[in-house]
Amino acid sequence: FTEQQQQQQRRRRGCKRAQAAQRDPRAGVCKVLRPLPLEDNDNDEAEVRVEKGFSFLKASSALSLAPRYSLLREVGRGSYGVVYEAVARRSGARVAVKKLRCDAPEKVELALAEFWALASLEKRHENVVQLEECVLERNGLAQKMSHGNKRSKQYLRLVETSLKGERILGYPEEPCYLWFVMEFCEGGDLNQYILSRRPDPKTNRSFMKQLTSAVAFLHKNNIVHRDLKPDNILISQKSGSPVIKVADFGLSKVCAGLGCIEQEGEDQVNKNINVNKFWLSSACGSDFYMAPEVWEGHYTAKADIFALGIIIWAMIERITFIDAESKRELLGTYVRQGSEIVPVGEALLENPKMVLSIPQKARSPMSDGIRRLLQDMLAVNPQDRPDAFQLELRMDQVTCAA
Repeated sequence: FTEQQQQQQRRRRGCKRAQAAQRDPRAGVCKVLRPLPLEDNDNDEAEVRVEKGFSFLKASSALSLAPRYSLLREVGRGSYGVVYEAVARRSGARVAVKKLRCDAPEKVELALAEFWALASLEKRHENVVQLEECVLERNGLAQKMSHGNKRSKQYLRLVETSLKGERILGYPEEPCYLWFVMEFCEGGDLNQYILSRRPDPKTNRSFMKQLTSAVAFLHKNNIVHRDLKPDNILISQKSGSPVIKVADFGLSKVCAGLGCIEQEGEDQVNKNINVNKFWLSSACGSDFYMAPEVWEGHYTAKADIFALGIIIWAMIERITFIDAESKRELLGTYVRQGSEIVPVGEALLENPKMVLSIPQKARSPMSDGIRRLLQDMLAVNPQDRPDAFQLELRMDQVTCAA
């Protein structure tokens, strides 16, 4: 293990003790926050000054511009940013606004990874969260970010900060922020949605198909998520029925420059990027969803398939653990070793011949088709796992059979 992996392991070892799952629905009303006064512009000459809750052009024009979004409440907070529910002033549409402070190279790297992944998608997918716009704010000035904008000095400085690994954006009294404006998902995350409702096989089947469709779309677009977990899977209910939205691309990797595999159809030739040929070495993700090879620091996009297998298995059988830091009940499967619970990926790394007990519960609603598919998704050897495109086809088959 590298020093970073050893630190991760030590942190995890302190929170392995399994606890009885306690339902703890989120409660409380957040206070109304001041508006977010940002405007979108494409070059340095048309920056917008943020001042006293209003937006003003930096140029000599005295025209006052109303804020585009009003922040309503905080809905999430992590190590690197805060997420707010907001409303677009003109349309009245609700959006999610993520604020990331870029005051350290590691934070800049996470912010740019998310921006590059979402901005690289030329098409939308129903099951991937949609980025409406990204705004860079520094020293009271706001500027719309565009992918690969070489004319923006601020954008180039961010990239340089990430590459050099040192802070060059200014002093602490001149903070730099990235604001991500995305579609709002009122159903919360997968943990909240599943654990606050009675078991529903129809919803489970729908979610399994949506999740595999989202991952296939990402891999087709050369994106490895690397942090698939229930926390990063949001639920939208705008259409009346729940719709999965894969989110949080801070650890994602855009695998550019790969070759294509041509697959001949009846009337056309489809080109699929072979993302599974791209090897990654940064051991990252969340312990309970990490594949064995990720713990070793040498893996491909097949790691996303393993994480998805953990999520689907836990969702079907409602297997949960209590996270020691947040005290939240989380969906996730694990292996018991005495009084401790160990992530499946780590347990398989320590004992590759171990046979997983799928299903885990005696009276499980899991069908034989899904059981066999999960066994393949959670194979120790990533070559034995289906890729995202094979998984999508097989998932259609097993869910229809069920």
